[in-house]
Amino acid sequence: MRILVTNDDGIQSPGILALAEQLSTIGEITVVAPDRERSAVGHSLTLHSPLRAEEVRPGFFAVDGTPTDCIHLGIHGLLEKRPDLVVSGINKGGNLGDDITYSGTVSAAMEATLMGVPAFAVSLAGDSFRYEDFQGAAAFSARLAEIMQKQTLPADTFLNINVPVPDYRGVWVTRQGKRIYEDVIVEKLDPRGRKYYWIGGGELGFHNIEGTDFHAIGAGYVSITPLHLDLTNYRSFQTLASWNLETMMSLGESGEGEA
Repeated sequence: MRILVTNDDGIQSPGILALAEQLSTIGEITVVAPDRERSAVGHSLTLHSPLRAEEVRPGFFAVDGTPTDCIHLGIHGLLEKRPDLVVSGINKGGNLGDDITYSGTVSAAMEATLMGVPAFAVSLAGDSFRYEDFQGAAAFSARLAEIMQKQTLPADTFLNINVPVPDYRGVWVTRQGKRIYEDVIVEKLDPRGRKYYWIGGGELGFHNIEGTDFHAIGAGYVSITPLHLDLTNYRSFQTLASWNLETMMSLGESGEGEA
């Protein structure tokens, strides 16, 4: 089993080191990860500058780019053979609810899925991020990787995994939850009296709704949320049909030629 490992916390993060160690017991791993922390970069791709990859130790490549860059470079440039699986993580902190739209960790798994490679993202939902804190999530990831070697995900689907610390009571399959955002901008003054701002400085809560990823973590369970590449909201078709949008075309045509 050939496994490509990446993250958004950087190649020296204890999370990726613990993950790589566990996955190496079940397959051949290659780590291609950012050379520094690139948290919350989302699904960004570097298009206007070259990328550099340095092999910092055998099988470990540090890239001066985003997690999405790492997937591209790993699959199309650095690996001799296409990987059987991509694992992204272990992130320092949960990727729950709306957070997944910002997460470089989740976006790396999404990019692998776009390329037709099975993938999952894994995050540690806690406050302590020592190397030993990641061991439970790393061991869980290795067991899941073995299962995915034998099972097939639905088309265009990848998994977002969140693991509580220090231990978990079981595993729940969940849906994406919803954050409560309050006072997320902090305004301060620099020594010259000019304003500057910190994004994400406030307290973040969540709606504790049964069946969501937040609820699972709060109850001490691993959350496995299947995510789909198709973002279309099919339930909105009927609503949009009632807008009579086709009349916009006739309105545009009626205005042609008018001075």
